[in-house]
Amino acid sequence: MLYSSRMRKYFYHKIENLLLVNKIMTLHRFSFDKDFVSPGESHNFWEIVFAARESLVCTADEREIILEEGEVLFHKPNEHHILRANGRRAPQVLVISFECKSEAMRFFEEKKLRPDERCLRLLYSVFEEGEKTFDIAVSDPDRDRMELLASPTLGGEQLIKNYLELFLITLMRSLTETEQGNPVFVEKSELQSRLVPNILRMMEENLGGTLRVEDIARQTNYSRAYVFREFKRATGKSLMAYYNERRIRRAAELVAEGTLSVREIAERLGFDTPNYFSKSFKRIMGVTPSAYKKRIAQPRAKKMTKKMESGY
Repeated sequence: MLYSSRMRKYFYHKIENLLLVNKIMTLHRFSFDKDFVSPGESHNFWEIVFAARESLVCTADEREIILEEGEVLFHKPNEHHILRANGRRAPQVLVISFECKSEAMRFFEEKKLRPDERCLRLLYSVFEEGEKTFDIAVSDPDRDRMELLASPTLGGEQLIKNYLELFLITLMRSLTETEQGNPVFVEKSELQSRLVPNILRMMEENLGGTLRVEDIARQTNYSRAYVFREFKRATGKSLMAYYNERRIRRAAELVAEGTLSVREIAERLGFDTPNYFSKSFKRIMGVTPSAYKKRIAQPRAKKMTKKMESGY
C-alpha cells in the first residue's frame, strides 16, 4: 500500500517572558544575635529579605519597616537599606540578591509581603539548590561573592534561576489573581509603556545637559540596548537626538523671553561653547539664536505700536 505524505505547517510561538533573572549575586543564611545591626548599603540590583524566624527591623531609604516572621521585603536597586535584630530574640534571615531588569519587577517596589505555602516551597528550593551548587554565606554579612563548589550539582545554577523566577511569578499571582481572572495585575505591555514617559520626565528634569545614556539605563533598571530600542520605537528618534532637541526647544523659550544672553543660555543648558550652541540651535530651529530673537521681537514691536496708537 502506498502512503502519500505532506509537509504540515506548524506555528512557532515565541515565548514571552514576564521577567528574567539575569544574575545571582549572593544567597545568605543568617543567624544573628538579638542586638545585631548590619552596616548600611546600597547596590544596583534587587535584594529579597525573608524573616525565617523572629521579627526584624529594616530601613529602606528613610522608611523604617517591621518585618514580621514569615514576611519578605524587597529592596529595589540603589535603595539604601539597613537590617537589625529586634533586641529581644535572635532572628534567622534568608537574603537573596540578584539582577533582574524586567519592567515587571516594579510590582515589588516598596513591597512587604507574606508568601503563601506554594511560594515558600519555591523560596526554600532556591536555597536547597544553592547549597548544592555554591559555597553560600552563612552568618557572614561581609561576604559579597559566592564560589562554586568543587563538584556542584548538575544544572544547579539554572535551577536556582528558575526557582527564583517561579517564586516571583507565583508571588505575583497569589496577590493579584481572583476567581474572575487577573484584574489587578498590570499587563506586561502596560508595564513596558511606562518606560518612555519615565525617560521623558528624566529629560525634563535634566535639561542642563547632565543626562547620559548610562544614567537613563541605571535609573530605569534596563540595559542600554533595550532603552535605545524602546525609545526609538516609541518616538522615532534616538535618545540623545531627542534630548538635544528638547534642550534647544527650551533654549528657544529662553531666547524669546529675552532676559538672558546667548552665552548665559548656553551655559544654563550645558553647551560647551556659545558657538557650538549657536550651531546646534540653527540645525534644529533653522536660524541662529540672534535671528530667532529678532523674529520673535518684530511681532511684539508691532503689537506694542498698535496698542500705543490706539491709546492703550
